[in-house]
Amino acid sequence: MKIAVLSRAPQAYSTQRLRAAALQRGHNVKVLNTLRFAIDLTADEPDLHYRGRQLSDYDAILPRIGNSITYFGTAVVRQFEQMDVYTPNTANGISSARDKLRANQILSRHNIAMPPTAFVRNRADVRPAIERVGGAPVVIKLLEGTQGIGVILAPQVKVAEAIIETLHSTKQNVLIQKFISESRGRDIRALVVGDRVVAAMRRSAAGDEFRSNVHRGGSVESVELDPIYERAAVRSAQIMGLRVAGVDMLEGEDGPLVMEVNSSPGLQGIEMATNLDVAGAIIDYIAGQVAFPEIDVRQRLTVSTGYGVAELLVHGAADLVGKTLGEAGLWERDITVLTLHRGVSVIPNPRKHVVLEPEDRLFCFGKLEEMRSMIPERRRRRAKVRRLPRQPLSE
Repeated sequence: MKIAVLSRAPQAYSTQRLRAAALQRGHNVKVLNTLRFAIDLTADEPDLHYRGRQLSDYDAILPRIGNSITYFGTAVVRQFEQMDVYTPNTANGISSARDKLRANQILSRHNIAMPPTAFVRNRADVRPAIERVGGAPVVIKLLEGTQGIGVILAPQVKVAEAIIETLHSTKQNVLIQKFISESRGRDIRALVVGDRVVAAMRRSAAGDEFRSNVHRGGSVESVELDPIYERAAVRSAQIMGLRVAGVDMLEGEDGPLVMEVNSSPGLQGIEMATNLDVAGAIIDYIAGQVAFPEIDVRQRLTVSTGYGVAELLVHGAADLVGKTLGEAGLWERDITVLTLHRGVSVIPNPRKHVVLEPEDRLFCFGKLEEMRSMIPERRRRRAKVRRLPRQPLSE
């Protein structure tokens, strides 16, 4: 396999480890500076030039796109995608993960538990937003901050208002997020590759520092994740469209709270903490995908009119919960279940005796009209009634 690591830092630990892991496995690997590409849109087919010359053929790329070159870097990755070169992290996935607001919007839509968060721009909306997330103290985050930079803890409402007003005056966009006190300056970093967590570590802040980033002096230790944390990490990465990702989670009272999904996770801290070959796991996964690529059924399957594929979610209140697939009557409705996704497990070609559980996801092929009829009606937002303070009765 011929693979290119897209990186502007060839001497960085992560880049060197990925290169060494690929060489150790007998692959041909090159580290290419992302900024030295030129996108060629003049030819009949998508093409790229590198350092002034037409790029040779590659089987796969591994993007390590820095925050400062997101726009150009994702454009290069997108061009590789147009050339049918495999990448574990797509341009759309990288762009979505890099924008903290967009990532929060996407994850919240899929019921991923996160710290209560708000985004406002008008000064008059700041205090109500702080109240909605639970009041002070709050964490203020720059949308494009990395490695703990641009993350501020405001202990009081007035302090938070002053900080946000100052940042807004410099054209900075910020998120207002509830401070999760029970996390006590600790978080979990889970390294997701494909559909599993290959390594996990707990990061702890140093001294009075509340940010646990290693770059801020935090310490790390290997941790064995509870299955609920593994499921949250894998689902978050998959929802963002990333097959290689670092998922940061707080340990909340009721379980994991996802903070961030990183499309270019550093490997040094987690490899040293766990003593695991994370770089090797990434290369092995890419090699497997190049040898046996996933087929996008929606794009490649030629079907008759009125037939297609869809994903059906088994809701807790649905009539399907507790029934077997056979009792659900899907086959009688001309619907074939291709795979059943349950947490991080995937059951291919599930048999009719399998009992359905809440939050199961069924990837089906069949009559579109029948499958549409099984999708629950869209919930309508209910207006919140604001209660006015009671007025004293006049004498």
